[in-house]
Amino acid sequence: MLYTGMTNNIIIRSEQHKNKVFKGFSSKYNAHKLIWFEEFEWVWDAIALEKEIKGWRREKKIQLIESLNPEWEDLYPRLLEK
Repeated sequence: MLYTGMTNNIIIRSEQHKNKVFKGFSSKYNAHKLIWFEEFEWVWDAIALEKEIKGWRREKKIQLIESLNPEWEDLYPRLLEK
């Protein structure tokens, strides 16, 4: 399963997914790897892209992920290096 969402704090949100803090999609399907993200200056741009991606077929989402992260590496540790 691929989870699509947006947040104003990707580190905290990633930790919540990894620790299954909330019952829901990510805990049910064990979605705990951050495999793609994009940062925005304006929240409405992030919301617009989130809605667009949620409407995509799985194949298109995979193409997006693999264009920047072909190994499907968990990108969360990189966030902690910043």
